[in-house]
Order: sequence, then C-alpha cells, then structure tokens
Amino acid sequence: MGILSGNPSNEPLHYGEVFGLWSYLTVTKGTIASHQTLLHHAGDEDLKHLLKEAIDQGKQEEKQLETLLKDNGIGLPPTPPERPNACLDDIPAGARFMDQEIAAMLSADVAAGLVSCSKMIGQAIREDIAMMFGQFHTQKASLGAKVLRLNKEKGWLVPPPLHKKPDDC
Repeated sequence: MGILSGNPSNEPLHYGEVFGLWSYLTVTKGTIASHQTLLHHAGDEDLKHLLKEAIDQGKQEEKQLETLLKDNGIGLPPTPPERPNACLDDIPAGARFMDQEIAAMLSADVAAGLVSCSKMIGQAIREDIAMMFGQFHTQKASLGAKVLRLNKEKGWLVPPPLHKKPDDC
C-alpha cells in the first residue's frame, strides 16, 4: 500500500489544496451575493430562473466546502450578508443593469468557475477533493450551456468577428 492510499477523508490536505479550497469558497460567497443583487435588477423571467439556479448551486458548493474546511480545522472566510429584496421598479433606469449585461456577467462567472474547478482538480492529491470539484465543474458546465442558449434565444449574444475563409479562386 502506497503513501496516501487510505480513505481520502483521513489524508491531510496539502497547502495548495487548503489555499485553493479557501479561495474558491471566498469567491463563491461573493458570487452568491453578486447574483442575489443582480436578481433584483433582472426583468426577464428566464434570466431570473438561471440566476436562482446559480445562487442555489453556489449555496450547495458553499455548504460542501465549509464542511470540508471545518472537518480539517481550517477557519472559514467571512460571509457577506444576504441581500435584501428590492423591487425592479424602484431601481432607477440609469442605475439598473440591463438583462443582457446580467446575462454576460453570469456567463463570465460560470466560465471563471469552470477554470477554477479545473485548477483544483489538477492540483488535488486527495481523490475526494478532485471528485467534488469534478461535480462542481459538471454542474457549472450545464448551467453555462443554459446561459449560452438563453443568450442566443434572446439575441443578447454579441459574438466576436466571425472568421470566414476566403473563396478559393
């Protein structure tokens, strides 16, 4: 039996795993708060649904990460307060994010989360951590596909210049 080949939850975390878990949790907490705020700015019902899904997914991740860190004796990062409810009509038009801007921010958040999950999968030596981030990655990829579809359906997607091959002469 090799080194670190027992039950993964009994293995120590290495410093990279600790920093990665703590950092990912910090960003997750901030992203939940951001999405709660953006939810109040959104007018489109489909977009609101995806924001709620992102918030729920973030809260699930937060719970799993906090449990893992606590079980390993690691202090938790601060949690921003829950955002109060706000009425869309009470937000002045010039101060309000537009739906297509919110969708673009959600897309960027999902993309950044996918990269972070991949990084944690690659640096983890504990199988349980790699598997947890694999689960997070799969859930984010699914959400990202839904956001992309919504962006296309609503006409919110602004593609970069499209490359067309010159006609062969």
